[in-house]
Amino acid sequence: MPLTAERKKALRTVGHNLKPVVTVADKGLTEGVLEELNRALEDHELIKVKLAVNDRDVRREVIAELCQKSGAELVQEIGKIALIFRKAEKPNARLSNLLRP
Repeated sequence: MPLTAERKKALRTVGHNLKPVVTVADKGLTEGVLEELNRALEDHELIKVKLAVNDRDVRREVIAELCQKSGAELVQEIGKIALIFRKAEKPNARLSNLLRP
């Protein structure tokens, strides 16, 4: 289900102070990166991903592939940082960026 404009705005507000927890480097989306991405999404639901890719078009392709393979939705992209969201099946109140105060 696509995110509404209101929901994206709320997620951007929460994500503003977050630090990137996953970095995609020159090797792209390796199995290790995808595993870490899925673990981070399951734990935190809303995460920032840093993309160490200089070409803007390639960066957008990597973000699209990242979202497609992880089942996440892109909330915002600013420069080399992408804010992505995926609802956890069993959110942990101590780890989730959405449930923590």
